[in-house]
Amino acid sequence: MNKLFATLPEMEPGWVWLAGAGPGDPGLLTLLAVKALGSADVIVYDALVDQSILALARPEAILEYAGKRGGKPSARQPDISLRLVQLARDGKRVLRLKGGDPFVFGRGGEEALTLVESGVPFRIVPGISAGIGGLAYAGIPVTHRECNSAVAFVTGHDATGAVPDSVDWASLARGAPVIVLYMALKHIGVIAERLMAGGRAGSTPVAVIARATTDQQQVLETTLAKVESSVAESGIEPPAMVVVGEVVRLRAAMDWLGALDGRQLIPDPLGQRRRDQTG
Repeated sequence: MNKLFATLPEMEPGWVWLAGAGPGDPGLLTLLAVKALGSADVIVYDALVDQSILALARPEAILEYAGKRGGKPSARQPDISLRLVQLARDGKRVLRLKGGDPFVFGRGGEEALTLVESGVPFRIVPGISAGIGGLAYAGIPVTHRECNSAVAFVTGHDATGAVPDSVDWASLARGAPVIVLYMALKHIGVIAERLMAGGRAGSTPVAVIARATTDQQQVLETTLAKVESSVAESGIEPPAMVVVGEVVRLRAAMDWLGALDGRQLIPDPLGQRRRDQTG
């Protein structure tokens, strides 16, 4: 392993690495992200980075919190971007660590553009997005040949915090067999109504995965028509992913974490559904 790390790029003073920390489980970090954690002088991290990941930082590293949580006082994005520039100009090795992937609803593009404008060298280190890794830990594949050949990744709120009007919800309801929603729990009732108004059946399976891949992971299975009330009754809270589509039924076969706790897996849940429908 040490030989492998020796072949990886070195983190140089005055550079910023924009890195994804994955959805939570430290085992899902990339090798480059681990190397950055062990090399950085300053780590500017967001609210979705698990403490077990920050524990991998070298002891001398300075940790700066720059997280944003809906409805709570948060750092302004322009201030975060300029802070990265300042630290790099001070000759620091800077790790900007984001939950998931920095370019998947992570605003990493905005920070990268600021670095370019300021003449600061940087490296992009992709991470596993919660929309893929989080679903996998819940036993839900993003794609499955019998269910879908397309998937849509959608944000549940815009820059103002409202349901994004830029999304054509009716077209999305008709055209995307699987819809993966980020940051959507606050507006899940409105989003469900728009999808059903666009033609999506209220019986469509839905799963809500909170704190995905961590020891606190929770998975709620429901339907599009019932998702708002189910979320309210369960008390499940953000951060959470929401997935809409027939792939949710495959959790009955692929809940590998549940199987470790004794859950009996069903070999062919889609086939069972077809048999139930045909009598």
